[in-house]
Amino acid sequence: MTSFEEAETEETVTCLHMTFYHPCQADKMMFRCLNFCKREQVRADETAKFGRDSSACRYSLMDARVSRVQFSLQFYRKLNSSEFGFEIKNMSKRTKLMVDQTELGYLNKIDLPWKCIICFGDYQILAEIQEGESVDYFETHLRLAEMPILQERYLPSLQPIPENGLSPSSFPSQGKSPIEIDENES
Repeated sequence: MTSFEEAETEETVTCLHMTFYHPCQADKMMFRCLNFCKREQVRADETAKFGRDSSACRYSLMDARVSRVQFSLQFYRKLNSSEFGFEIKNMSKRTKLMVDQTELGYLNKIDLPWKCIICFGDYQILAEIQEGESVDYFETHLRLAEMPILQERYLPSLQPIPENGLSPSSFPSQGKSPIEIDENES
């Protein structure tokens, strides 16, 4: 056998992609302790905590309004399945945590959807799970958003503006269907 045939199969790793936004980031730099753009390995049996206490939290937010431990993420394997997931728990007594449309009070927890927005105070975090196979660890990949995440995700679909610059919505609808005309006709 060749060394290629004897090489171990490389297993994929579950990665939690998190994009952070706060309207005052440019002035207050509350994300300055987060390691952006580089994947970070976290042991599977470790709880990933987010908050302002750098001794208790793996991911520190430099903001006095953030709880000492704001929320935690626990990696787990789903019962009778080879799928992995994350459980999110609100660790703040004073601030509710929103996961999409679900409000979590102190010590409430739910399964993290594969793509969701986590909000508390003025913080917005887009979380996306990329599935993997490793049972020993997972990875986090943190990014910084320049625009509000909620605004980006829920923008209405923009309609093209005709060359004359007038939007069709500026004219009252008269119940007529569109008529195709040759561009040379007036």
